[in-house]
Amino acid sequence: MTEIQALYQQVILDHNKNPRNFGEIDHATCSAAGHNPLCGDQINIYLTLDGDVISDIRFSGSGCAIAKSSGSIMTSILKGKTIDEAEALFGKFHHLVTADMDEEFDADDFGKLAVFAGVREFPARVKCASLAWHTLKSALEGGQIVTTE
Repeated sequence: MTEIQALYQQVILDHNKNPRNFGEIDHATCSAAGHNPLCGDQINIYLTLDGDVISDIRFSGSGCAIAKSSGSIMTSILKGKTIDEAEALFGKFHHLVTADMDEEFDADDFGKLAVFAGVREFPARVKCASLAWHTLKSALEGGQIVTTE
């Protein structure tokens, strides 16, 4: 394991053990539930919007370390961003975790999201990492239940 991979693993484990923004928002502007039947992950996303700005975002649920840390990092990054910025980050994240293993990326371009680059080596884990993001997208589109299969 390279030094950078060890660091990424530490970040994922830290966010799993001490998730940021974990909990519900009582009067959320929008919310959605997501489920990954392969792993048993269940994530709920809650957003408070001020116009088109995400003024608060939280998640709850249970899941594997990758799913939980993804929700934690996602909520940390998106707080204060616009809906358009959130959608752009969704696309960037999705590309990162689904790109060919041979495709190189600049970790600086991805910031905290770079910790999930190794997930693309394990296709079943892509669904774990992207569950919170797909659930966010659903919440912004009206709150349907999302199942990643």
